[in-house]
Amino acid sequence: MLKHRLSLLTLLIAISAVAFAADKEHGTVISEVTLYVTPDPGAQKLGRVTRGRDIFLMDHTTVDNKPWSHLLAVVDVDVERQTMREISGWVPSNVVITTSTPSGDQIIYGEAVDSENQAEQRGGRKNAAEDAMRLYYRLYEYFPASPLAGEALWRAADIRWQLEKADVRRRPSSREMNPDMRVPMDDENLKLVMKKFPHTKWSDLAAYNLIDNKVCGSWKGETKCPEKETELYEKYAREHPQSPKAAEALFNAAWRQGALVEMYRAQRENDKSEKARKKAMELAQEVAAKSPDAGAKQDDWKPRALELMYALQQGIPTYNAEADRK
Repeated sequence: MLKHRLSLLTLLIAISAVAFAADKEHGTVISEVTLYVTPDPGAQKLGRVTRGRDIFLMDHTTVDNKPWSHLLAVVDVDVERQTMREISGWVPSNVVITTSTPSGDQIIYGEAVDSENQAEQRGGRKNAAEDAMRLYYRLYEYFPASPLAGEALWRAADIRWQLEKADVRRRPSSREMNPDMRVPMDDENLKLVMKKFPHTKWSDLAAYNLIDNKVCGSWKGETKCPEKETELYEKYAREHPQSPKAAEALFNAAWRQGALVEMYRAQRENDKSEKARKKAMELAQEVAAKSPDAGAKQDDWKPRALELMYALQQGIPTYNAEADRK
């Protein structure tokens, strides 16, 4: 329901903006800025426009040798009520990037990266992740032919996905064994990446994220979860052999088979336990053979696969069934 509301509201925003400013230039701001009634820093303040907001450039002027831009901006969206608030006002032109700005895609991308870095820092700027998400999307939206467009759309989709994922994990339903028992992350933007940039690194990464909606929140000691998840990860690796996530997917499959060794053994299903051990070894060997040495490309899947193989050979448990049931 929320997904449909968001889509409807997005459409309403687009129709409203186009009807009001069909002949105006699209743009965004790369720094949070105050809107003024007139092009004067001493004028009445109307509100704040944050990085990456969709704006229309209505007019421009120069006051005291300083350029100003008249903007129409969507500054507040309420998905539940399907409402939005548009305001127009004047801002200094130096923070405005439009579709006609030379190297506009590079500038927006640079600010998006800075915002993303802020989000990852302890004590970084509040809401920097959301700023980065909007900026990346604006780049894709305004500069679809840019060589950065695919990566920008992927990064926008991934940030939204990770924010939703963190929210889902805070809910009690996140521990449900059946993934259908929890609210899924909205996959619309990831699927857009796959549609617009098929057979690319970015579509491969988007496809990997989608697995999150299919895995169990908790295994609760049941074998059906790691059995199913092994299939999901191995299927991904076979279908996306060039993906940056291929080795990780294979390792995830191998680790789950390693877990099944102990789970089957606890159920006295020794034949299944041995079969799982052999499968885990095969998958881990494949990871080790295909992955570079640690440090070569900041890739740690080879040593992790070798460690898993060692544990399986030495009979060292890689999974604690009792702990998982709690």
